Amino acid sequence: MIVSFFEEFPTKRNLDKLKLVTWPTKLYIAAKCLKDFNKIKSNIKNKHVKEIVYWPILEKEEGYWISPFSDRDALLRVFNEAKGVPVMVDAEVPFRKHPSLLFSQLFNFFKNRNLIMDFVSNNKVYVAEYYPTGKIKEKVMSFLGLHFYSKRFNNKVIKMVYHSMHGFDKDFITSKLETGKKEFGGNFLVAYGTIAKGILGTEPLLSKEQLKEDLKIAKKVGIKEVVIFRLGGLNKSYAKVIKGF
Repeated sequence: MIVSFFEEFPTKRNLDKLKLVTWPTKLYIAAKCLKDFNKIKSNIKNKHVKEIVYWPILEKEEGYWISPFSDRDALLRVFNEAKGVPVMVDAEVPFRKHPSLLFSQLFNFFKNRNLIMDFVSNNKVYVAEYYPTGKIKEKVMSFLGLHFYSKRFNNKVIKMVYHSMHGFDKDFITSKLETGKKEFGGNFLVAYGTIAKGILGTEPLLSKEQLKEDLKIAKKVGIKEVVIFRLGGLNKSYAKVIKGF
């Protein structure tokens, strides 16, 4: 099982945490343009990093995350420059960062959704998705262009199961991971965390005991890759837990 990392803030201090990584890993690095990403990527020298994936983020007033409610010009800009590059789409709506976009981009909703779907279908794309409970919510998320059925779009699905932020119990996580693996096979990944705060600044941190329990579940189910949010929160205690898997 590969244990990888998101990094939303790829500063030198955060990327220096790679010194604690002694296992094969991948990085999902946030940047506002491909030029910035490539510059960051060129400075990462670690033999354990097997792949570095571009995680495009928008300006806050553009929506920050990728969704049909994001600013259309911003979506066109990002997708045009990222063709042919391994990309991680963080599919979330701008409720908390710039909710006015839910209204200003309403008339672009279907055009934006089709644009995102076309990009996901024709490129190597990982989609980080919410983890709702129930088939109805899943269908709503698919309609909103926030969930992508891997067998249709040929993308890799990263389900965000952030135990520090949600009261998921062991049986629920086990069941959902088993269902995801059965449905999507090797295209199904799981994201755990959070071990550091993100853009919201209010994310609670995952205990090392809970991280260990979550990793046990993923390994037992046979998940091929776990992605942890985020690298900047890695310390010796977390690293010791991860090394066991």
